[in-house]
Amino acid sequence: MEKKLSLVGAGPGDPDLISVKGIKTLAQADVVLYDALVHPELLNYAPSRALKTYVGKRAGKHSYKQEEINDLIIENVFSHGHVVRLKGGDPFIFARGKEEIDYAESFGISTQVVPGISSINLAGMYGVPLTTRGVNESFWVVTATTKSGDLSKDVAKVAETSATAIFLMGLRKAAAISKAYELQDKADLSAVIVSNGSLENAKVYRTTVGQLANTINEQKVASPGIILVGESVAQQNDFATIKSIQQHVGQI
Repeated sequence: MEKKLSLVGAGPGDPDLISVKGIKTLAQADVVLYDALVHPELLNYAPSRALKTYVGKRAGKHSYKQEEINDLIIENVFSHGHVVRLKGGDPFIFARGKEEIDYAESFGISTQVVPGISSINLAGMYGVPLTTRGVNESFWVVTATTKSGDLSKDVAKVAETSATAIFLMGLRKAAAISKAYELQDKADLSAVIVSNGSLENAKVYRTTVGQLANTINEQKVASPGIILVGESVAQQNDFATIKSIQQHVGQI
């Protein structure tokens, strides 16, 4: 019995956005430990005999603490063999994948990582360029909520730049994000909110960074969502020209 841990990126939601390698790895699983944002259809790629356990964590709703998930990985590797840890997005982008790999390797367990499409890639799906020649030279990916629950100090730093900002876990920190940009006299900077990105119930909202909190409250924007801010965001294609989202888009 091979004792192995595979971290597989499930993608941003749409089950078609998992990689071929991810599917092949699931097909070899003895156990699948899967997260909250993993589409349930992906479990069908695992053998019917495989044990499938939900270990999701959402804001205020944790089925397992991270330490408990780490221990579950070890227990299942030694009792069953090949554990596939199926994680939303990419395992190494704000997903604590490195912690799980390190913990498993400390027990002498072999590991592999299968990258996944991250929610940061959803911008292009909805016609929002992260970079535009002559407008900006970089984009920043920032988790608005830190381990302690506070606003990341990087929010104020990115507000000083011309970079496109992609804020993850930022819906509840919208007012604070707005404040950071207002301090730089950038309240009118273009912003887009993508809710349930890549799924059939996806919605996209155009607004300004200064109006983020109002937009989220008035439109009752659903989580999970990402916030995109910057001059490049203003170059967004007309929603009407993007056939893939014509039925899903909410517009301010």
